[in-house]
Amino acid sequence: MNRLVPLVCIFLLWISACREPFDPDLKPTDLTVLVVEGYLDTEGLPSILKLSYSRNVNTEEDHTPSYPGAIVSLSSESGVTYPFTDLGFGEFEFAHDIPEDEFYRLYISTNDGKSYTSDLLKPILTPDIIDVGIEKNDLGAEIYLTTRGDDNADDFLWTFEEMYAFRPKLLSYFKYDPEVNDIVNRSLDERTDLCYRGTVSSDLILETSSRFEDQFVFRQSITHIKQGDERLSVRYSILISQKALDSKASEFWETLRRNTDDIGTIFSPLPSNIGGNFKNDQDPSVPVVGFVSLGTVKQRRLFVDVREVSPWIPDVPDYYNCFVEPDTVRRLDYGASFGGGGFVPVNPIFPENGTAPIGYQGAVRRCTDCTLRGTTVKPDFWED
Repeated sequence: MNRLVPLVCIFLLWISACREPFDPDLKPTDLTVLVVEGYLDTEGLPSILKLSYSRNVNTEEDHTPSYPGAIVSLSSESGVTYPFTDLGFGEFEFAHDIPEDEFYRLYISTNDGKSYTSDLLKPILTPDIIDVGIEKNDLGAEIYLTTRGDDNADDFLWTFEEMYAFRPKLLSYFKYDPEVNDIVNRSLDERTDLCYRGTVSSDLILETSSRFEDQFVFRQSITHIKQGDERLSVRYSILISQKALDSKASEFWETLRRNTDDIGTIFSPLPSNIGGNFKNDQDPSVPVVGFVSLGTVKQRRLFVDVREVSPWIPDVPDYYNCFVEPDTVRRLDYGASFGGGGFVPVNPIFPENGTAPIGYQGAVRRCTDCTLRGTTVKPDFWED
């Protein structure tokens, strides 16, 4: 859903055959449009509403996104107001268990003196996810789910968050200690051989259950993991969120998905067609882009161990050209070789019939230290 910001800023498509692209004279301020996105859970599951401003498509790649300061609240027709918590950087948290038999409106007051109001919102009860699973194929592995729609929930939007454990190319359980000028074992807190890394997908996965017999959506594809992807190299977790949409929300997200998939061809639908369910209170003609829905969010988490997809040989470009140097670093040279931290002891070398190492073979740190790409802190939800 983070794709909203760049999409709403593209006001012109270039035809590749043109020799001289047309560059309209538009002031950056003319393209500053409030972008609103979120799906608010009605049963108290913390949900995030995101506010941001659009930007000119010609803005530099390293442009810093602009976020409005705001006061956000949800009000029921019966007069109860539920405030949001400002988390900073345009994110506002909603964590209230609210009645699902009422209608609501969302109110946004930005720090530039403008206010915005949503259309009337009616919560939708999302059916449970029946099953989640993984199936290995010739190209990798497919994550899927099964669910079933009903008369009140026909259209679905799925989002997901991933977390995976991984190891560096080379394992090192040693470090150089300058105080004793020797190689010592790393403590458990200093280990760099197992880390965790996560992502939140921006993919838009939509489906209408009435297209299927008895509204039974069987093995809907959520994501495909290519053969050799590091995510399945040790242990992988995916948290899938299922959200039921009304017809207007479904139309909005489908339009956004088409723009996301099709931008770049002369047959692409214009991003300006994307509207939403908000209006500017001071001037309803001012564009506001985005859609906010209310409903129950159903979630399922799946863990996948590498043994379930074996054989699975990870192919990680970050670890290309990683090898243990064949030369042995002797004790007299420990400080010079390992003291800087960029070169790490890996293999102890023992003399024949000896029990104490006479030196160590080493490797560059990027090949041995997973903390350069992740964290050693295990997530609270993690199951081994």
